[in-house]
Amino acid sequence: MIRVVLVDDQELVRAGLRALAESDGDIAVVGEAADGRAGVARVRELRPDVVLMDIRMPVLDGLAATREIVADDALAGTRVLVLTTFDEDEHVVEAVRSGAAGYLLKDVAPAELRRALRVVAAGDALLDPAVTATVLRAVAAGPAPRTGADGRLAVLTDREREVLRELGRGLTNDEIARELYLSPATARTYVSRLLAKLGARDRAALVILAYETGLVTP
Repeated sequence: MIRVVLVDDQELVRAGLRALAESDGDIAVVGEAADGRAGVARVRELRPDVVLMDIRMPVLDGLAATREIVADDALAGTRVLVLTTFDEDEHVVEAVRSGAAGYLLKDVAPAELRRALRVVAAGDALLDPAVTATVLRAVAAGPAPRTGADGRLAVLTDREREVLRELGRGLTNDEIARELYLSPATARTYVSRLLAKLGARDRAALVILAYETGLVTP
């Protein structure tokens, strides 16, 4: 059972999300909060697998709340999935850099919402396809990447760079394994090494890094 906490300032939205999330029987909403500060408190109390987090809320916004959750070592097993009506570049990129494992727009289909919760709970990163395009636009609009010259990649072996490149393309562990002729277990090991070597909390941060360093070009 995947345990979820909903953080959104609209009661009607929370009720709808609860109904949609729980409809297949393998996801349980164990708590709710109407602002970011209360949300952080509920997460610390309940330690869910996933937090479904709105961005624009009173008291403490969703990005600041996400940063608090990510920074709390006691919540290392909790992952944040940002769900919002806003798709501005700065919100998307900031959500990922704040440590969110995924970002979805609120017009997502019900089945996709449940899939996103499962993907994030399993340890993968997830971005809505429209949001992924937004991230790439934001990265492309920034300073030109220094391909092959970024010091952050100096610690990686050639094979680790290949795995990071495939991560940047949005591939799952199984897809990386097929693409690079690895076993799924070996692909998972490489991803774990990348997280450790690059000091990244999750796959979403690795995807951003792959684009920022020019390893993958938008």
